[in-house]
Amino acid sequence: MMRLFHAGQGPRAIALIRLLVGAVFLSEGLQKFMFPAALGVGRFAKIGLPAPELLAPLVGSVEVACGALVILGLLTRLAAVPLLVVMIVAITTTKVPLLHSQGFWAMAHEARADWCMSLGALFLLLVGPGPWSIDARFARRS
Repeated sequence: MMRLFHAGQGPRAIALIRLLVGAVFLSEGLQKFMFPAALGVGRFAKIGLPAPELLAPLVGSVEVACGALVILGLLTRLAAVPLLVVMIVAITTTKVPLLHSQGFWAMAHEARADWCMSLGALFLLLVGPGPWSIDARFARRS
């Protein structure tokens, strides 16, 4: 369990992956609140997710909170887990139907950001936040 919170080894450049993943999730989460009809409740209702008026703000909050944690490198591995869940649901509910209706290449084009965010979050879960993180500072103190 403690490994989940350990900063891990690796190059300082891991901070770039944290910035990439965290900034995209933070931005997408904020936009669910800023543009609810297009990206929040309205979008969730359009794709048929249950209780969109509850689910969209919940997902937006998770994306904002976990995205910020990832950027800071605080509880990074723990924050990566809900982000992976969000991406699995997003791919399942939006990209799999596209695969069935329009084929592989249309789905591959539309899923490019989803795959990048999924793989980035998975990378952070496996490797950790790197030496330039709050997690690493806590690890050095203990």
